[in-house]
Amino acid sequence: MANAEGPVSVADFRAAMRLIVGNVSVITAGVGDDRTGLVVISVVSLSAEPPKVIACVNRSSSTWPIIERYRHFGVNSLGPQHQRVAERFSGFGGIKGKDRYEGVEWTTLKTGASLLTDAVAAFDCSLDEMIDRGTHSIVIGSVEAARTQDSGQALICWRGGYRPLEA
Repeated sequence: MANAEGPVSVADFRAAMRLIVGNVSVITAGVGDDRTGLVVISVVSLSAEPPKVIACVNRSSSTWPIIERYRHFGVNSLGPQHQRVAERFSGFGGIKGKDRYEGVEWTTLKTGASLLTDAVAAFDCSLDEMIDRGTHSIVIGSVEAARTQDSGQALICWRGGYRPLEA
C-alpha cells in the first residue's frame, strides 16, 4: 500500500475498501423479462421518518437504466444460504438480466420490484432521486414495504469474498 502522500490510486483505494466489512445485498429492478439486478455492499438507512434507504449503483451497470426507467427497486439483504444468489447477481459465469432470478423464489409487494422470499431483510422502494458522483449514482429510495426473516445470520463481503456471519 502506498503512503499517504500524493493522490490515492484506484488499486490502493480498492485494496483498502476490501478491508471494510459490508453486508451483501441484491438490488433488483424492472419487471418480467425486462429485469436485472446487481450485488451491492453499500446500502444504508438515510431516514427512519419517513423510511428511506441509499444504495450506490455503477452507472455503467445494466441495472442503473432499469431503475431509472421503472422508478422502483428492491433491496434484498442476503444470508449465508444465498451465496449462489450473490454469485449470480455478481455476474459469475456470465449470467445476465432475468436469468439471474432463476433457482430461487421471488415475490412482489407494492411497487412491483422483485423481493427474495426468504431474504434476511427486504425493502420495496420507489425511486426518489439519483445523484451522480464519479462512476456511480447515489440511489435514494422511499421504503414502501419491508419484510424481515431474522435467522441470526448474514452474508458479508470481506477481502473480496463472500463469508457467513452468525450472531
